[in-house]
Amino acid sequence: MNKSKIIERIPVIVISGFLGSGKTTLLNRLLQHAPKSAVIINEFGTTPIDQQLLRDHNVPMSVLAGGCLCCQIRGSLTPVLKNLRMAWEAKTDKPFDRVIIETSGVANPEPVLDTLLRERWLSARYHLQGVIATVSAVTGAESLERFTEAQAQLGWADTVALTHGDLASTAQLAATSAWLDKLAPSAVRLNVVQGAVAPDLLLGLSKKIRPLGQMQNDVEHRFNSISLQLDDPIAWPRLQIALKSLLNKHPQQLVRLKGVVFTPESPEPLLIQGVTNRLYAPVRLPVRSIDDGKGRLVFITEGDVTSLAEDLMAILRKKETHSLSEF
Repeated sequence: MNKSKIIERIPVIVISGFLGSGKTTLLNRLLQHAPKSAVIINEFGTTPIDQQLLRDHNVPMSVLAGGCLCCQIRGSLTPVLKNLRMAWEAKTDKPFDRVIIETSGVANPEPVLDTLLRERWLSARYHLQGVIATVSAVTGAESLERFTEAQAQLGWADTVALTHGDLASTAQLAATSAWLDKLAPSAVRLNVVQGAVAPDLLLGLSKKIRPLGQMQNDVEHRFNSISLQLDDPIAWPRLQIALKSLLNKHPQQLVRLKGVVFTPESPEPLLIQGVTNRLYAPVRLPVRSIDDGKGRLVFITEGDVTSLAEDLMAILRKKETHSLSEF
């Protein structure tokens, strides 16, 4: 009687969290401690930006852009996981020990878990180790109040990484904690500053058993994305004024902005990030040989803010003309 071959299952960690809550920063730090990981990044916009934050890590990376894994591109996850598994099986020296999936900031993680746990071929070769949700102590309560997607991310979390606690007021911390008590009372809570956390607390997490609900196939978001390209370098002070003006003009609709731009001051590109009514300090990234010198900005809005690109162009043209095109 032939014994069935035991199939080794690869652990999968899912990182979710609302726009601007620090998912990619956490992932960046995590990969410093766990470099033998394969990464799947889901970006809502058509122009991927998040992998720029991971440019120093030499890891197998797949980017699924142009929609959310919970709706528009849900079917894209299965072939990526299958290809990763076949590449893993083809190597005697295994290229990675785990898979980390970073969902988009407006994604409900449930369809990702559904894919991992319900699809027979995948569930025989992967096991869900756990779900980590990042929540900003500064904007978390407001996001959870406004967006059901943020609530779903928290509701499915095994571990909650509370970020930006060093920037939050006592009232903001209390309001966010109240939401955690309500939506994730049994989740492990970790305070994370600039992605710093003991790696064993995340890599060693264990998934709780939970029922899977009936999935909806007609999920529709209220979110839109606008991608812009800056063909020429632009001085950061000028761009900073323009972006702050946009955030002030659209305080509710403009929920996230991010980008990598080039400036005359330095050959190193500038990483730019912002959330509702807040622009963070930019960060210089190391130069890479594949950099093309073109800046890229992505804006994620609630509802259709058709004037956003025109507003930015008008502000930039007030003192100097720059080559700016929508793509």
